[in-house]
Amino acid sequence: YWIFLGQTFQVTSQEATKLSLAFSRPPLPSAENCRKLSEDVQNAILAVATVYYWLPKGQGTTLRKMVRDATTEVVEGMIQLTDTILNAPVESLSQEQLISTGGVWEACEQVSNLPRDNQAAVVSALAACLGVVKDAVEEMEHALVEGQDPYGDIMEDEELGFRGNRDTYWSEADRQLLSSCMGLMKASKACLKKVLAAVKAHGKADSPEHIAQLDDVADIANEISPSVDELALSMYPPVNPLAVRLNAAKLASVLKKVLEIAKTSHVCPPSEEGWVQFLTGAVDHNMNKVKNFTQGQL
Repeated sequence: YWIFLGQTFQVTSQEATKLSLAFSRPPLPSAENCRKLSEDVQNAILAVATVYYWLPKGQGTTLRKMVRDATTEVVEGMIQLTDTILNAPVESLSQEQLISTGGVWEACEQVSNLPRDNQAAVVSALAACLGVVKDAVEEMEHALVEGQDPYGDIMEDEELGFRGNRDTYWSEADRQLLSSCMGLMKASKACLKKVLAAVKAHGKADSPEHIAQLDDVADIANEISPSVDELALSMYPPVNPLAVRLNAAKLASVLKKVLEIAKTSHVCPPSEEGWVQFLTGAVDHNMNKVKNFTQGQL
């Protein structure tokens, strides 16, 4: 399967090159040549789409999504190249045409980096989620440095008001609440790191049940990053305690689900149960602190 997929992507890359060269300088290709070029491009794209549909659904939805995304990128790249050629003057090879051709090449080359089974696909998906969450945690830690103005890099204007405006600073009470929120965000990072390590060590794509369990882990883990982002956004001043508490509760719920789904799957044998229990306790502990800090402010 992967050889066929690689071949179709390679042919599409070659057709993009032929199409681009044909319209890189005068004279224009004849009507007959244009028809032949467009047929070849169409056949290449149809072949790419056909080979994607050959991938059985039973191989895993995470894997299929990654192959679909790669296929879509190739198709969209070819559409963009065609549009660029149709809208560009023919006197010379335009910068846009060069960029669009390179875009198709790059999209076609991605086939070599695609995971070959659902375990590798889920590892890739979890690693991507972890990268985004790490960035969010670092950004918020940086903003929370004692005494720092979270809007310090924005110039004063009439809309924001002066730096003395209470709405651009965190109070001491805000900081206490936010330290518990940071605890939840760090638990998110730890949760993804541990689940990723467990999938790497124990994940298998050797049966429908194992493949489905891997997809379940990936699906719920995908909810962590948006939930972390929503919580982080609500943490900037002026702090609305209700919004912070609701977003913290949503993130805590997602983390508990991730831990529960991982725990009941094949990626968490008895040797992994210790960190699952520890992180479940960490999520509950930080969420209880958020509830206590917001109790009198709602």
